[in-house]
Amino acid sequence: MGAIDLNADLGETIDGLPTADDEAMFALISSASIACGAHAGDAASMHAAAARAARTGVAIGAHPSFPDRANFGRLVVRMDAADLRATVAEQLAALEGAGADIRYVKPHGALYHAAGADPEQAEAVAAAVAELSERLGRGIPVLAQGEALAAAAAAIGLPFYREAFLDRGYRADGTLVPRGEPGDLLHDPDAVAERALRLARAGDVDAVDGTVVGVDAVSFCLHGDTAASLQLARAVRAALDAAGVEVRAPW
Repeated sequence: MGAIDLNADLGETIDGLPTADDEAMFALISSASIACGAHAGDAASMHAAAARAARTGVAIGAHPSFPDRANFGRLVVRMDAADLRATVAEQLAALEGAGADIRYVKPHGALYHAAGADPEQAEAVAAAVAELSERLGRGIPVLAQGEALAAAAAAIGLPFYREAFLDRGYRADGTLVPRGEPGDLLHDPDAVAERALRLARAGDVDAVDGTVVGVDAVSFCLHGDTAASLQLARAVRAALDAAGVEVRAPW
């Protein structure tokens, strides 16, 4: 079944306290999307993530958000395109300044969905990634869903990679069940591991209404702040290893 990337959203400290066991999670994944201070995280957590990645060989991605620590970046913040571009660029620079070798950028929370659907916001995010790419001298991929962001990345020559979610419910149209609605989160390690195997083998998932949804993805995501995230990651990694699926980063 080849290879797949396994990514997790980490470095999401709040008031200095982590939302996940980052050290244990890094041992199970191939890519880590690190909070850049807008929804969670701080200079210390970014430095720690950069050092941990260098030690473990895990690829680091930047995980920028709307500036919304009060709501963990899960509410849309109304801002014009120039301000959005500036705040994303500032977050990328903060992670870079912490010593991280940024290999990709994955928006967080409300920004992930807003930029995936709204061309103006997508262009603002892509422009900030392009600034980072120019500074580093290489095209930094965007990891996400959403046709608006895919188009914005393509328009300026940025690689775009799609991901699948192992611990989130899907709707029949391929979008995620909004948090707080029935079926939004998966908590059972066996069910999450089975989803990973099915995605690796067949490239589809069952939506909450039973519809089979095709998912074209090079990376599978687990959320570090999901309940029992470490147990989920262990189950997924064991299942993929047993099936002969190589877990490695594509960037």
